[in-house]
Amino acid sequence: MSSTQKAWEIENAIKLVDPYRDALYSYDPEEQKAIQNEQPWRKDPHHFKNVRISAVALLKMVMHARSGGSLEVMGLMQGKISGDTFIVTDAFRLPVEGTETRVNASDEANEYVIQYLQLCRENGRADNAVGWYHSHPGYGCWLSGIDVATQMAQQFQDPFLAVVIDPDRTISAGKVEIGAFRTYPKDYQPPNSQEDDDYQTIPLAKIEDFGAHASQYYSLEISHYKSTLDTHLLELLWNKYWVSTLSQSPLFTNREYSSKQMLDLSQKIRNAEKSIQSSSRGGHMGGRGSKDSHMEKVVRDSNKIAGEEITGLMAGEIKAKLFEGVGAAARSESAA
Repeated sequence: MSSTQKAWEIENAIKLVDPYRDALYSYDPEEQKAIQNEQPWRKDPHHFKNVRISAVALLKMVMHARSGGSLEVMGLMQGKISGDTFIVTDAFRLPVEGTETRVNASDEANEYVIQYLQLCRENGRADNAVGWYHSHPGYGCWLSGIDVATQMAQQFQDPFLAVVIDPDRTISAGKVEIGAFRTYPKDYQPPNSQEDDDYQTIPLAKIEDFGAHASQYYSLEISHYKSTLDTHLLELLWNKYWVSTLSQSPLFTNREYSSKQMLDLSQKIRNAEKSIQSSSRGGHMGGRGSKDSHMEKVVRDSNKIAGEEITGLMAGEIKAKLFEGVGAAARSESAA
């Protein structure tokens, strides 16, 4: 295994499951049928709490998301259920039309899913479709109003999961930016929850959509795994992913994303300044907490952007040190 692949696995906390049994890949139809008959998620909307995604499925989804550029892409995940956990063993892309704000699954895509799953079963892979994934290029991992409606429509064939990947932030941060979500039943009123500990920067253009639907779903804890069964496939996928990553500069590839982030931050600073000035003119002493909240969010956003830019600069410097003069040295050796 290459050092870069090891670094990627460490950064994304990918753990090796039992190397002798590869238990997470075993599929028991009777066990899954019993779970479907019991349907514990109907009694408890918070029944599912965890997602375990194989390294192969994660790499496939990231490569697909990055291939879409500024357009959203979509695919399905295969796997099984174990207690309160979704176990994702594989993923495949769908032939859908995407825009910068949504993906549209056509009848052709639905037929493709049916044929794909049928071919899998004919070849001895009984894993069910356990969820869908799509990309949010540059605006974080959460569910928009359209995503919530899509997930609610899909949950009629429960259990079903929604996963979101941000390819732009993945490139900038050097770590996969991913989120997993389940929507609540329509008549369910979730308890008041505290602010999510995993803070993320939401562009101003998306904040209204984010806030309007944030109470209609909840996030699940994500972990990643690999096994001896997928080692060769993971290496083949990694070779393709690694070459693509090595040949790109995060700052150059993500220059449009970075520019949008800076413009968005400048607008947030202006809004925070106006809010503070308005509170000061009103003479409300009780507005101190609101002021601090505005400033704290601006500072966190700016620190996040600065961290991503530093990561990009460091990556460029490391590549320059490693490869500068390599071609000239090779030519000199061949001439000698």
